[in-house]
Amino acid sequence: MYQRMFPALEVDVKQELEKYKVFAERVRPLVIETVSFLHNALNSGNSVLVEGANAAMLDIDFGTYPYVTSSNCSIGGVCTGLGLPPSMIGDVVGVVKAYTTRVGDGPFPTELSDETGDKLQAIGQEIGVTTKRKRRCGWLDIPLLKYTAMVNGYTRLCITKLDILDSFKEIKVCFAYKKNGSKISYFPSSAEELGKVEVEYMTMPGWEESIENVREYSDLPKNAKAYIEFIEELLQVPVKWIGVGKGRESIITVE
Repeated sequence: MYQRMFPALEVDVKQELEKYKVFAERVRPLVIETVSFLHNALNSGNSVLVEGANAAMLDIDFGTYPYVTSSNCSIGGVCTGLGLPPSMIGDVVGVVKAYTTRVGDGPFPTELSDETGDKLQAIGQEIGVTTKRKRRCGWLDIPLLKYTAMVNGYTRLCITKLDILDSFKEIKVCFAYKKNGSKISYFPSSAEELGKVEVEYMTMPGWEESIENVREYSDLPKNAKAYIEFIEELLQVPVKWIGVGKGRESIITVE
């Protein structure tokens, strides 16, 4: 197929096949019938942790089409990708950055195309893992998060990269969208409509100190806790974990 598409491409097919035969033997012991394996594990009382790839807004059905990936990366992917029924899904953890990012094209209502956006990108080291492109950065978008919480049924939240906001004197949070000057109570279903919304912000005071070494929620600065609690209040989903650094140990568990 590739040779038809790229006639100038020279490939030694036999050599490539021999190479992949070696790979196949290494992978062979790891290949199993996964549907039965997962059902047996769950029916035996084991816990199974499923990690979604990409992000909810890149879901082919519920994302910002056509700026999406080719699969269901929202909670529905557990059923369509693993063969598990909805009744087997327990807790659904929404993993959310303390601000918003996006790689590539597509609508981004809270995008910051200024020094503040550049600062978030630089401090957060927001570079796409695969593409190596700089991620677009903006303030936290509550209407978007409400939509993803609705679609996925989050039971708990994990807020990551809270420490990236350490040096900001003020932090903004988008709490509503407007269309033609009037607030809307729904999340736009088309990328075109989403790209035209106006945003309303709440400005909150920053904490302007490092939280990198904080390990207890009670030890967070007052304004950092206020930020977390504001997110909880608007989303009506409890925050269970907070990321304050790069390491695995840099996680605060909220009791």
